[in-house]
Amino acid sequence: MVLRHLVAAAVALAVLALPLQAGPIRLKDLVEFDGVRGNDLVGYGLVVGLNGTGDGLRNAPFTEEIMANILERLGVNVSGEQFRPRNVAAVLVTASLPPFARAGGRIDITVSAIGDASSLLGGTLVMTPLNAADGQIYAVAQGTIIAGGVSVEGEGASITQGVPTAGVIPGGARVEREIEFDFTQMASVRLALRSPDFTTARRIEDVVNDYYGRTVSRMLDSGTVLLDIGATRALSPAHALADIESLTVEPERIARVVVDQRSGTIVMGDDVRISRVAVSQGNLILRVEEAPIVVQPNPFAEGETIVVPRTQVGIEREPGTGLAEISEGATLSDVVAGLNALGVAPMDMIDILKSIKAAGALHADLVVR
Repeated sequence: MVLRHLVAAAVALAVLALPLQAGPIRLKDLVEFDGVRGNDLVGYGLVVGLNGTGDGLRNAPFTEEIMANILERLGVNVSGEQFRPRNVAAVLVTASLPPFARAGGRIDITVSAIGDASSLLGGTLVMTPLNAADGQIYAVAQGTIIAGGVSVEGEGASITQGVPTAGVIPGGARVEREIEFDFTQMASVRLALRSPDFTTARRIEDVVNDYYGRTVSRMLDSGTVLLDIGATRALSPAHALADIESLTVEPERIARVVVDQRSGTIVMGDDVRISRVAVSQGNLILRVEEAPIVVQPNPFAEGETIVVPRTQVGIEREPGTGLAEISEGATLSDVVAGLNALGVAPMDMIDILKSIKAAGALHADLVVR
């Protein structure tokens, strides 16, 4: 068994780089407008037409129940009948009702198997009502499923690529009920920042006021800017938002480093800074090998065969390059680029970043997932 443990050898980089400036972003990409939001929908339905890849009704009795209900609504009496088809599957249907959706419009839906069906490929979703959180039906879904994977099975082996038990139906639901919301009667609209920041909110306030040439907006907190519709003298709230949503603002952001330990991915902003710090990284290899010996008694002698353990243990230290120093004000992107140039593995790089943060030299939020 080979066990690697990070201990010492050196990594160095001393580059001072000027921070890059973020470009101006449209207001519609920075904020959410109060009242302009979607609503989640969900429904329970049945998929038919599967090629023997549906639910096993013995393990999914709810599939048999919904199938019997649908057949009875269509005038087919199945009371007391025993049917075990393998071409149907129970599914959950999810969708998002966009803001200002009108009756008759179509929305995309996602279909996901909830039983033991192995694939929804080629199936057809039977008419399924979609409910919102208030229990009301707002859309009805039906159509042919586009599955996102494939599954092949033979006598002695099987292979699955992607997720064949989930799929989508573009435009698969028709809106039947509209959300009761009179947007035209709003006297003011709140602009909610997707990434709250006091500086960004202040810049949005200034840009909007400069556009109208008077005070029409006011920053309430780091995540909210209030827009006075009456002060804009626009024909309606919709006209006011249409006027300002294309205004550009240069957002401010906090320094943050996001690390995904499972994939070894590191994402950082260009404004991350590192103070003067010394870094050392290396490998200590511990080798433990088991080589047991079987000892048997002599022929015709009394005794038992025993196993004598024999273990070989060794320690190897990979040569290091000494202790190195990172200069004041170096950007993290420069440090990571230097580590990549030296061939440092992603997982080792993540450990280095954690250690720099623990030493108080990494001036950014370190988010580890």
